[in-house]
Amino acid sequence: MDAIMASNGFLHQVISDEGFIAAKTLAKVLHITQNDLAEVIGLSCDSVSNSSRSKSRSTQARLRDTVEIINRVLEWSGGVGRAFAWFRSQHLNDKTAEDLVKEGRTEAVKAYLARIADGGYA
Repeated sequence: MDAIMASNGFLHQVISDEGFIAAKTLAKVLHITQNDLAEVIGLSCDSVSNSSRSKSRSTQARLRDTVEIINRVLEWSGGVGRAFAWFRSQHLNDKTAEDLVKEGRTEAVKAYLARIADGGYA
């Protein structure tokens, strides 16, 4: 969670008082439905809409990874909407960040962003 702590207001908007990523709030901030959020991150609709299931370790990990990636992109994209658009559409080699997160390959996205942050090429 430390990597996402270095964000601007985005993190504070989506973290519940209990320390969970609030899927409903995240969907609202991204201007999408909870069903769309589930599809974007590769989970079932119940995983993000059912309160107890949305707090499960696996769902929270996927939500946390998504928030972390969007926060990292926020620094240079100019806003949450643009960062989310990048997440969904920018190809990192042959797949988008969205595709990689759905496949459980979040580390590939984080490595890509780390190279960029270190001044490397995409």
